[in-house]
Amino acid sequence: MALVEVPQSTSYPPLEEKKPLQEPPPVVITPCDPWPRPYFLENGLRRVAPYHFTYNTYCKERWRGRELLDIFSSEFRDRPLEYYKDAIERGAVTVNGKPVPTTQHIVKNGDVISHTLHRHEPPVTALPISVLHEDEDMIVINKPSGVPVHPAGRYNYNSVVEIMRAERGHAWNPLPCNRLDRLTSGVMFIAKHPKAAEDLSQQITQRTVRKEYIARVKGEFPDGEVICDMPILQISPKLGLNRVRANGKSARTVFKKLAYYPPTTDFESGKSEGQEGYSVVRCLPVTGRTHQLRVHLQFLGHPIANDPIYCNRRVWGANLGANDADASQDTDEDIITRLSRMGKSEVADAVAYHDEMVDEYNKKKAEKMSGELCDVCQTPLYTDPGEQELSLWLHSLRYEDSGGAWSYLSPLPAWALPPAGFEGPTEVGGMEELVEAVKDENPEIA
Repeated sequence: MALVEVPQSTSYPPLEEKKPLQEPPPVVITPCDPWPRPYFLENGLRRVAPYHFTYNTYCKERWRGRELLDIFSSEFRDRPLEYYKDAIERGAVTVNGKPVPTTQHIVKNGDVISHTLHRHEPPVTALPISVLHEDEDMIVINKPSGVPVHPAGRYNYNSVVEIMRAERGHAWNPLPCNRLDRLTSGVMFIAKHPKAAEDLSQQITQRTVRKEYIARVKGEFPDGEVICDMPILQISPKLGLNRVRANGKSARTVFKKLAYYPPTTDFESGKSEGQEGYSVVRCLPVTGRTHQLRVHLQFLGHPIANDPIYCNRRVWGANLGANDADASQDTDEDIITRLSRMGKSEVADAVAYHDEMVDEYNKKKAEKMSGELCDVCQTPLYTDPGEQELSLWLHSLRYEDSGGAWSYLSPLPAWALPPAGFEGPTEVGGMEELVEAVKDENPEIA
């Protein structure tokens, strides 16, 4: 794949040389630019060279009659007030394609506001997007952990859609059919045309598609099939936080332990890998609530072992929210307050998982400040993400048609394989055991 070099001549003037009404810098790379994309691989990461990017938006109703600087400082809080003041004064922010004479410019209905900035995308894993199956209608991939499906937030070219478009040509339009969160790996469907996407989406909606996940959880999970029927309630839409609650939406998951590995000691450091050991668990979600597997595993007392939200004692306390359906251990307000405060004064163990809070949470916690500034835009730079920031021990293992028309299975991820010195399963059998446990009450998946 050819690489693109961003011209060094395109930059904003130094802050000390600000010139009002200066024409905005030209856009070097936009989503409409022709190939090639500016990817390069380094230290196991897929990187994108920083590039200029223009955001365009129409005036929203709540913006009418307000000053331009006030809108940016209140609506887009990822940068300080001084940055937006400088951007407006030097023409990086325009209204209807023209610089404005003052930061107090009043925005009115119909205005188009543009903001050209030097965009720094976080790197993602360099692991390839492997193809499990391909025909004239559909591509089935094994999505790497840490790569978002769609451009969102600070991610644009470093997304499944854009990476695959770069590999297959600018005119190709990938259509994702099932949603996996950024840190979740595994089976994903990419339709080649709208009809194929519509057909599969309809199957998923009608619950005639069975899904199986693999999770690595704390402690020794019980033997046999474990069915969790606890309802799930979203207690904070802003944070995307969910919890078992009697007044929540109905939810059902079947779990079955695949293997248990007792704690071991790293002889070089003398540190134990965990006092409880860990289990690798098969998961069959009968319903599809947000964070369903993570919340049900937490309620059962076996949260996903590296889950930065639902396996975090600073948020949930010593019991990690186990068996707390009535909030007797901690109120919803307590949990929300603790989670909201995370990262303001300390570095967390991993990034947030829910897409809506990834940007803010990353800035606070996982993307640690390097102390350096970008030569072009003076944006503070961040250190590279580590393994914890790029993965969650939850993997979409298998999708299959309940009628037996098709089935796609991905390999077990490395974290689900037996550790050194232990024997254990390296592959998973069919879903019959899991389906059998709920087929009478849920015949649609049988």
